[in-house]
Amino acid sequence: MKIIERIVLVVYSYIILVLATFFSLIILGLIDASLVQTIIEKILQEDILSKVILGLNAVFILLSIRCIFFDTRDKKSEKEKQGILLKNENGKLLISKETIENLTNSVIKEFESIEQISTKTTIDKENNLIIVVNLTVGPKVIIKELSVNLQNKIIETVKNTLDLEVKEVNIRVKSYVAKTEENKG
Repeated sequence: MKIIERIVLVVYSYIILVLATFFSLIILGLIDASLVQTIIEKILQEDILSKVILGLNAVFILLSIRCIFFDTRDKKSEKEKQGILLKNENGKLLISKETIENLTNSVIKEFESIEQISTKTTIDKENNLIIVVNLTVGPKVIIKELSVNLQNKIIETVKNTLDLEVKEVNIRVKSYVAKTEENKG
């Protein structure tokens, strides 16, 4: 949200709070309703003051309509959450998270000792890639060696293919599957 929108939202919220408190006090009988009616009548009889109030009401009505019917989210930042937006003199390129995850999965599938995979890509505010890989590994695997090889290969492939820097590749081994004689056949 832009700073002006935040300020307007804060002011609008305070006004609604004051009005809600005011009407609650009238309903509870802590403020005399006839006194309020007299004050409102005197305010509306003043030409300048009634025009100022009418102008404020118009502004608040427009703000309410904008908040209800128009999306205030920044579409550019929403697209960037879907991937990384690269720009050059010829135009723009959006590399989606799905593309990065598919590339990562293709790298992982090159390793024979991996049974199941799932990947998730997150992009922080500085457009750094963080790739999380969940694995189920097969028998006779040295997990530490496998993870180091996977991390290096994923980082290298993403750099060479997409020209993107990977901040982290986090690997989580969910399960270790030991094959028995029945599973081999």
